[in-house]
Amino acid sequence: MADDSVRHPVTVIGAGPAGLATAAALWARGVPSVILERDGELAASWRGHYDRLHLHTVRWLSHLPGYRIPRREGPWVSRDGVIRYLERYAAHHDLDVRTGARVDRLDREDGHWVLRSPAGDVRATAVVLATGYNHSPLRPNWPGREHFAGELLHARDYRNGSPYRGLDVLVVGAGNTGAEIAVDLAEHGASRVRLAVRTPPYILRRSQLGIPTQLTGVLLRHVPAAVADRLAEPVRRMSVPRLDHRGLPDPGPGVYSRAARGEIPVLDVGFVDAVLAGRVEPVAAVTGFDGTKVCLADGTAIEPDAVVTATGYRRGLEPLVGHLGVLDGSGRPLVHGARTHQAAPGMYFVGYTNPVSGMFREIAIDARRIAAALSRNRTRRTP
Repeated sequence: MADDSVRHPVTVIGAGPAGLATAAALWARGVPSVILERDGELAASWRGHYDRLHLHTVRWLSHLPGYRIPRREGPWVSRDGVIRYLERYAAHHDLDVRTGARVDRLDREDGHWVLRSPAGDVRATAVVLATGYNHSPLRPNWPGREHFAGELLHARDYRNGSPYRGLDVLVVGAGNTGAEIAVDLAEHGASRVRLAVRTPPYILRRSQLGIPTQLTGVLLRHVPAAVADRLAEPVRRMSVPRLDHRGLPDPGPGVYSRAARGEIPVLDVGFVDAVLAGRVEPVAAVTGFDGTKVCLADGTAIEPDAVVTATGYRRGLEPLVGHLGVLDGSGRPLVHGARTHQAAPGMYFVGYTNPVSGMFREIAIDARRIAAALSRNRTRRTP
């Protein structure tokens, strides 16, 4: 592996959309790279998502550099469609993807990056971290959780609602994942579906009058958040009915301000209708467990058969680079895209943001910028 680092001075860690896009953008500029992927297949995170998942961004705004998503995948690409696309993408660009290649830690030595691996150290002049936005499931440490008598699983382990037909299920977390899983459970015949809500989400239609909400996000990407809030609020109120009478308070204005802080709005794919029909019941946030009971913030307790926690993920970067001073208090990179941290020259991060304008779109932009920066650096080093 050390010889490979000589032939491939740029090493990309992670063979998901961000890693593949960056390697393809480097390839287009004549910069060789190798992708190291810890799992046995590329797009491992996508393979682990629930069955009904589709991109919330429209196909024609979700292409990665150098290869478009085929029209046959439809306007809203399914999970399996994304996997097919990423497999074709890697093959189209003839990317050098090494699966089963785990990297545990990165250190700086003698002007190079050393990637610590069980198979041996790898040296690289530059490294791109693309290990994924949804890397490590976040499981809140609720009191009594370990003694809960029912089934308790994270959304990462949920596939579809078939095993829960006829059961009472609580979904925890009112983001896009929680909302979709709640709808999926109701459609598969769960006897009762409740959704525990800590902060009332902003709900937007996935498209309005044929215009994808993502396109609005792209157009407002560089508009001050306060101005974007004022522009978006009338449209939101006209297109999404109030759900207060069903237990889901209106969040008020501020959709883009909250998105800038990482609170992505829920794009409706059946959730609003399910709440209005009573098939999904919003309840208060979870505070703990007591045997067969789940305790809620309003002082009540319920006894579901199963609890699905859609409580998000951490980036999981601490073991790799936490000792380098390049992460903030929540484990997110302090720099992103073509910017590098002064403490870590030649280290790039891509795919660790989730903007309203679309993750795949922003990955494509950042991948091209990283490739341009590395191409310039390579030219300067060439005598």
